[in-house]
Amino acid sequence: MTTVNRLRPRRSCLAVPGSNPRFLEKAQGLPADQVFLDLEDACAPLAKPEARHTIVKFLNEGDWTGKTRVVRVNDWTTEWTYRDVVTVVEGAGPNLDCIMLPKVQNAEQVVALDLLLTQIEKTMGFEVGKIGIEAQIENAQGLNNVNAIAQASPRVETIIFGPADFMASINMKSLVVGEQPPGYPADAYHYILMKILMAARANNLQAIDGPYLQIRNVDGYREVAGRAAALGFDGKWVLHPGQVEASNEIFSPSQADYDHAELILDAYDYYTSEAGGKKGSAMLGDEMIDEASRKMALVVSGKGRAAGMQRTSKFEIPEA
Repeated sequence: MTTVNRLRPRRSCLAVPGSNPRFLEKAQGLPADQVFLDLEDACAPLAKPEARHTIVKFLNEGDWTGKTRVVRVNDWTTEWTYRDVVTVVEGAGPNLDCIMLPKVQNAEQVVALDLLLTQIEKTMGFEVGKIGIEAQIENAQGLNNVNAIAQASPRVETIIFGPADFMASINMKSLVVGEQPPGYPADAYHYILMKILMAARANNLQAIDGPYLQIRNVDGYREVAGRAAALGFDGKWVLHPGQVEASNEIFSPSQADYDHAELILDAYDYYTSEAGGKKGSAMLGDEMIDEASRKMALVVSGKGRAAGMQRTSKFEIPEA
């Protein structure tokens, strides 16, 4: 069974209605890391059957070079889910990276999707296990079960926060998705985001923040995205082309931080080697570095490399 790629770049995850050919065409030319073709909320119920076939056509015939290709199906409480999965995966499985499952409430729902994907892959002669699963947490039950959801299948690649449905599910006093509710002086989403992040990291998964619906308010988007990035999230949804550049920037390290991380890794490799004196810790300029520094640098360098960043400095071996 193939192992899924849990380290795909996902700084910007662009939502595209699966029933809109014009948007599906335009999305191919946008610099988003991931594009998910939506059969759920962005598709009216009467449009869903035809949208499945439209998505298959665009996955097979479109140019998605450099992008993670995802389809969001409907959740398991609806009558559409199994047919979403069967039609899309049978029709375009080799050109699909992940299925996004919304409103996940327990591990069993992820297991059910895993089993269905395996059945289709075997029936169609596709590589078994290649298609990943992105699990979206959108209510209190899902958040309470997020650790079990993260462990439910080796196909799981990401845990995603779905703020709109979540806010409604807990009766949060706000109508602006992603904004702080009036009357609460702290960050009302901190616990939710941290719980998702801990479940993701404990299982070597990525954590993705959900949408910001005021699509023309880029400053507001930057503020909300910056909060998730500061905690350690890997990316955020984008609903409009104007949000893509902001998301790619916010979830990438700065050039200075990327260069510094690479210098730490090079310096640590040198100082722990025979030539460098086999030291457990050493000085890099005015900074002491050790194994913990290396681990932190690996995170930043990994994000920079995934973003295609290039170094502008190099480590110089000190003169004896």
